[in-house]
Formats: sequence, C-alpha cells, structure tokens
Amino acid sequence: MEENKTFTPDEGYFFGLGFFETIAVEKGEPLLLDWHLERLVDSCRLLGITFPCSAENVEKILSEKDCPEKGVLKIVASSENILFLTRENHYGPADYEKGFRLAYSKVRRNETSPLTYRKSLNYGDCILEKRAVRGTEIQEPIFLNTRGEIAEGATSNIFFVKDGILYTPEVDSGLLPGILRRWVLENAEKEGKPVVERRILPEDVKDFEECFVTNSLMGIMPVTALGEVEFQSRKVTESWMAKYEDFVYKAAYKRE
Repeated sequence: MEENKTFTPDEGYFFGLGFFETIAVEKGEPLLLDWHLERLVDSCRLLGITFPCSAENVEKILSEKDCPEKGVLKIVASSENILFLTRENHYGPADYEKGFRLAYSKVRRNETSPLTYRKSLNYGDCILEKRAVRGTEIQEPIFLNTRGEIAEGATSNIFFVKDGILYTPEVDSGLLPGILRRWVLENAEKEGKPVVERRILPEDVKDFEECFVTNSLMGIMPVTALGEVEFQSRKVTESWMAKYEDFVYKAAYKRE
C-alpha cells in the first residue's frame, strides 16, 4: 500500500470521527506495532472504516521517512484518509529523574461513551487540559469519571503500588486501554503478580506507596505527587522502568 499523498476533508476533519495511534520508534523499530495496529483496526471497525495496512506496509512507509532514531510515528485514519507523520520523541533522562506531578482535572471522563475507550480524533478535552497546566508545576492532568472515580491521565494510564502489588483503574471506569498499560498487565501476569484492576477513588490514593503513569512515548514515568498526596518511594516503579528499558533495547537491536 502507498501512503496517501493528498488529504480529503471527511467526517474525521469535520466531526473528529476517526482514530490515531502514536507509536514510539527506536532506531527505526516501531515498538509494539502489532498491538497498535490491532487497536486501530478494532477502533476503525466502530465507524465502518477499513484500515488496509499490515505491519509490513507500515514498516516500509516508516523506512522511507526521515524519522529520528528516538522518534514517533503517528498514524491517523478516517473514512477518506490515512496519514503517517513522524517527529522526535522529546522525553529524556531529566524527565524520569524529576518525575511527574499530577493534578485532578475539573473535566470528567464520560464512561458511557464508546469513544472514551478508543484513541479518537475527538481529543479536545485532553489537549485543552494539557495546555491548561503548561508552565505550571503539573505535568499531567488526571480525569475522574462521572461517578467521581479515577479514570486516566490526559495522555496516560495511571498505576499505583501498595505492598509490591500494582493497582490500576478498571477499564469500565472510562479509560483508553493503553498499549503500555497492556504491556505492564501482561508482564505482571507472566511474573505471577497480576495487576489489580478496580475502581479507585481520590480518597484511596493516600493509602498507596508509589504511583506511575504510562503511555507509548514516555513508557513508564514515576509520579512524585497526585493532588495533595506525595509519593516518596520509587522502588517498584524503577523495577518496571528497568524491565521496559530492557524490552526497548532488545526490540531496537533485535536481541533476545
């Protein structure tokens, strides 16, 4: 398949009826590409959109682009368009050393909407909330759902740690099941320490010892505070960061 060279205004442009995937690229290797495409194809099916690209197609298109060694591939799909965009991945060592401070957004996630659970072009709430904290000490807003439960970050999924066990909001709380969220869940299961998925309220946060957020570009990011709750420990978080770094290294260099 060839990459689209022209853009046709369609329902994606006019109404946000389309989907996208943002994929980390390390030394030309699109990480977890099969999972990203699986999610994109499933999302497109909701709107009757056929996404015709295989992983091999995407890898070929990526190889023809000037993508940085530590880069990003964004795929946008709507009824009349498929776009492939590349840029630099801006997350660096200083971000992980400092960690993120989180704050609750006044905007609520709508757990009744099918678009909440997909990476939709209808992304205005996330962008506006990220812009609202720009220039402050907050790096990521956290959405509650209409029931007042913690759902997700504007661009991330959230995990908590207590007694060495990971906890994360259940999908029905109103969140995008992220690719890195899936990676953590599957690897925790393999280790015999499955992640506890449940409803989590803001008042529960003080009982946790650690917190981190995940997405495909930053991987696993330590959290130093959520609202008024400070997190002093990173022990479990850093162990997961190391596991993911090892995964990325092996993927980029094709080593077992």
